[in-house]
Amino acid sequence: MDFTDLYIDGAWHKTAERFDVINPATEAVLASVASADIADADAALDAAEAAMAEWAARTPRARSEVLRRAWELMTARLDEFAHIITLENGKARADAMGEATYAAEFFRWFAEEAVRADGMITHAPASGARIVVQHKPAGLAVLITPWNYPAAMGTRKIAPALAAGCGVIIKPASETPLTMLALMPLLEEAGVPKGLVNVLPSRRTGALVDHMLHDPRVRVVSFTGSTGVGRKLLKSAADQVLKPAMELGGNAPVVVLEDADIETAVAGTMLAKMRNLGEACTAANRIYVHEAIAPDFIRRLTEEMAALNVGDGTDPSIDVGPLVNADTRDKVAAFVADAVAKGARVECGGVVPEGPGFFYPPTVLSGVPETAECVQDEIFGPVAAIQTFTDQDDVIRRANNTEYGLVAYVFSEDFKRALQVCERLDYGMVGLNRGLVSDPAAPFGGTKQSGLGREGGHEGMLEFMETQYISASW
Repeated sequence: MDFTDLYIDGAWHKTAERFDVINPATEAVLASVASADIADADAALDAAEAAMAEWAARTPRARSEVLRRAWELMTARLDEFAHIITLENGKARADAMGEATYAAEFFRWFAEEAVRADGMITHAPASGARIVVQHKPAGLAVLITPWNYPAAMGTRKIAPALAAGCGVIIKPASETPLTMLALMPLLEEAGVPKGLVNVLPSRRTGALVDHMLHDPRVRVVSFTGSTGVGRKLLKSAADQVLKPAMELGGNAPVVVLEDADIETAVAGTMLAKMRNLGEACTAANRIYVHEAIAPDFIRRLTEEMAALNVGDGTDPSIDVGPLVNADTRDKVAAFVADAVAKGARVECGGVVPEGPGFFYPPTVLSGVPETAECVQDEIFGPVAAIQTFTDQDDVIRRANNTEYGLVAYVFSEDFKRALQVCERLDYGMVGLNRGLVSDPAAPFGGTKQSGLGREGGHEGMLEFMETQYISASW
């Protein structure tokens, strides 16, 4: 790998301490990566502060053109980024290409949004003063990204921050830092000023991030990851009263009503479940199927899952690669064992293959009881846990019975009825007759303990801006 050091102020910096990045398909070491410490964080903050002053002063169109160029360059290099994603994350080639394409699109979307931070001028009804409202860059932003989407979770934060006029420091996940490091030369080529974007991989994540969140120059923290870590970050952010953008955990229900089209429901469930091997906060976690159609649904879903090819994702014929590490694989296996012990039936899969590699086969479980651990927690793996229902009100209650509220999926051929069910689901996003909701043009985010704020859409850029109101008379 060419880029394995810290990226600070537009230059590569070596460190004495380093850590290994492992290929989850082979368990071989991919690269030794620099590990940042507190002094490196201070250097990155200094660089970002200096670069932001000039960047924020540029016209929105000037910032937009740089982001547009970043989209063009990344689109031309999708194969390269997909290959890196597969090597360090494990996802199959087609899945990695999908992520790379999705990641690049954030640069194009926020290139268009950069020129649309619209304010307003109005006349105060009572006082007669003029109300002038505008949006300004909030300040330096600390971006903390997860391992499951090493490209997209970075660009989904970098692009709106730059569109808003902010400088950033990125802390990528230790399992998958290579994709984000490989993006830096591309941003240089696109015209991003040195120092505006800095990347700090580190094995000392807690101390490093906490230090940055207590620096008065930092005004935004954007995190994607588990709810448990999100709670800790919110406590640190409270000391400086930072703007938090938190995309946290999920426990997504799929509700398949009796009037659903079976083929549409199976295809949508496959996408919602198997995109990124189920290692996604948006992954289908609890699949509720009406008893009247459950046998057909289970049969068709099992056929689709059993037909998937498992192996090293660098092979184009492979559908399902390895999970990211041994802990994730073992947790998935434990969920399946617990569900089976409590009465669930294995329709396909369910057996950990011999190594090397952190593989787990596509698995379908039917008759999963409410007491199963996989119903309460994110599976984060290729396991479809199916339950049945007969009453619509009851399944809505069951779907909402979780501390999470990120995304839900509904399948029905009765559009009016389906929309009524969608509106009763306490989730920030709902996929109606489709298993994919993520889109750069849409506001991504959840309710309850699935997070705060929104990424993507028009709202995504406003997370990195402050609203200023000027009262004037003329």
